[in-house]
Amino acid sequence: MGKRSRQRQKNQTVWGAGYADIVKENKLFEHYYKEQGLVPEGEFEQFMEAMREPLPATIRITGYKSHAKEILHCLKEKYFKDIQELEIDGQKIEAPQALSWYPDEQAWHTNISRKIIRKSPLLEKFHQFLVSETESGNISRQEAVSMIPPLLLKIEPSHKILDMCAAPGSKTAQLIEMLHADMDVPFPEGFVIANDVDNKRCYLLVHQAKRLNSPCIMVVNHDASCIPMLQIDSDGKKDILFYDRILCDVPCSGDGTMRKNIDVWKKWTTSNSLHLHGLQLRIAVRGVEQLAVGGRMVYSTCSLNPIEDEAVIAALLEKSEGALELADSSADLPGLKWMPGVTSWKLMTKEGQWYSDWSKVPSSRHTQIRPTMFPPKDPEKLASMHLERCMRILPHHQNTGGFFVAVLVKKAPMPWNKRYPKTEVNDLISRPPPSKKMRLFGYKEDPFVFLTEDDPVFTTIQSFYDLSSDFPKLNILTRTHEGKKRHLYMVSKELRNVLLNNSESMKVINTGVKVWSRNSDGEEFGCAFRLAQEGIYTVQPYIRSRIIQVSVEDIKVLLTQENPFLSKLEYDAHSQAKKLGMGSIVLKYIPNPKKKNPQCPIQLCGWRGKTSIRAFVPRNERFHYLRMLGVEVFRDKQGVGQKRKEAETEGKDKEDEVEKDAAEEGSAEIEGDLDLEQGDEITSSEPKDSSGTQETSS
Repeated sequence: MGKRSRQRQKNQTVWGAGYADIVKENKLFEHYYKEQGLVPEGEFEQFMEAMREPLPATIRITGYKSHAKEILHCLKEKYFKDIQELEIDGQKIEAPQALSWYPDEQAWHTNISRKIIRKSPLLEKFHQFLVSETESGNISRQEAVSMIPPLLLKIEPSHKILDMCAAPGSKTAQLIEMLHADMDVPFPEGFVIANDVDNKRCYLLVHQAKRLNSPCIMVVNHDASCIPMLQIDSDGKKDILFYDRILCDVPCSGDGTMRKNIDVWKKWTTSNSLHLHGLQLRIAVRGVEQLAVGGRMVYSTCSLNPIEDEAVIAALLEKSEGALELADSSADLPGLKWMPGVTSWKLMTKEGQWYSDWSKVPSSRHTQIRPTMFPPKDPEKLASMHLERCMRILPHHQNTGGFFVAVLVKKAPMPWNKRYPKTEVNDLISRPPPSKKMRLFGYKEDPFVFLTEDDPVFTTIQSFYDLSSDFPKLNILTRTHEGKKRHLYMVSKELRNVLLNNSESMKVINTGVKVWSRNSDGEEFGCAFRLAQEGIYTVQPYIRSRIIQVSVEDIKVLLTQENPFLSKLEYDAHSQAKKLGMGSIVLKYIPNPKKKNPQCPIQLCGWRGKTSIRAFVPRNERFHYLRMLGVEVFRDKQGVGQKRKEAETEGKDKEDEVEKDAAEEGSAEIEGDLDLEQGDEITSSEPKDSSGTQETSS
């Protein structure tokens, strides 16, 4: 399958239901859940009917607060209003609905199918909007129930967070957004360490996290059940890193996902949960060991099976001897319908034999069936655990997938940690459970090298951009020990602390946001490094020169024309640009609360040429900003874009070479050309001289 058809296939699955014909029957599943009594009386048929129905598509608006508000405004005013009036084949289309329990209308669901999308140009435009905004990271396709755990963690910008089983990364993205609740703070004190055991899935995680351009995220690759304890420098001495918040979304049998993953219907057996219970418990134990006293850990699964849910929580509470307690989260998500956790359950073998008590299990079964899989026998102990505080989400209650979530609060150190005082860092770090040897086999990541304060790279950067004295030079890193540094990345000082103190024990896949990239022949423009769009919101607060304040009209020109003359800018921006020499610039839009224009700040990287100016913004991001400014952007299906790309690469001078570097970097593949409804062109039609630069003066 070619790249383009794969892209098309991927885009089609972003929005709308499309399901293969498969028999949605599993008698063992029905028998098992009927016997367990997990569904309220009289509702079992509704429960099963809901399980057989396709899952509504759900989206979450991602990104930071003011930008998210603009996307919501665009969705509601431009698309949802029109859809409400729409009829196809005599049927009124049901407009998307906001999830009642998700804050600030930032999550929506709809039953619009692909079949219907094809019948309406209006819905096709809506679909393109969703696909494009998903690709640029401003919208995430995420199952509704999967959005719950991060909300229950109650994240604050100062929190140190561990996401133990993070891939594919939609929950991780939520955590990062919450850290950056205040857009005016480029470096929140907190950070997210996102872990996954699967090396390939770690790169999926990197892709998700990168879209948020945060200096406060690190992706690591470990088995969560033996993820290493990390050290940090604290007031000159080594200390253990304990996390304020931990998300423990463990591998599970996934029977809550049958509406989406239809192969679960034929694969489901009771032995899945029996095989997973031990791993789930080990991961949860490792999590609470690394949780700070007073911290919260959310344990979640997309399974309805008590063996993977309440059994793990009960075993964890029992092991903790009072160090952990279940938090009452009943008032945290008003509007969410959920069932309380159960206090009794049975266990069934794949042959169909039931056990309700460990003492009845024959010794021949002791390897598959463990005592922790059963409810505690002591009624007093069971009552004190408050398992009813766990939350079970059933599919037929709010048209979602099935889900289980429990919020644990740590009241004291774990009993087995009390033997290891906090000062004896090395003892605690080297103690079990990490029984498996950490294999660095096949681990070939480039190194993470921090620059020194007197690195010569800084001399020209400092003077060219007039960096403020509080610029955190020591937080800059590169990915090479030798040769020319191609890209410079920035991390928060807290993540720098983690990286410097754990390089031997930690498999880091990715961290840092790119802030500068080397130009080809950049020195002749005054600085070898140009700004990178990914890191502009992080680094711009420290830049005091090379900034042009632009208007909404200026941004439209810069994003729809490839290389406009300086004279195309409005008077204010034109005057500022004329005073600057050639080279990298920041194009900054500051919202005016008195006007109807977008109320989110916009910062773009650009290049001041001899007579022209351009924005260095990846294509999907261009579409995003244009939509925020009210320009209708959509693609035709003629494949014109490819021809334009080929033409653009011919006959470039040095200035254009620099521009090409940036244009290629991070730009997404787009099928066909753009149509801009306000009549704007994406490429400039100005005359050019033989070398490719525009002739006339500013």
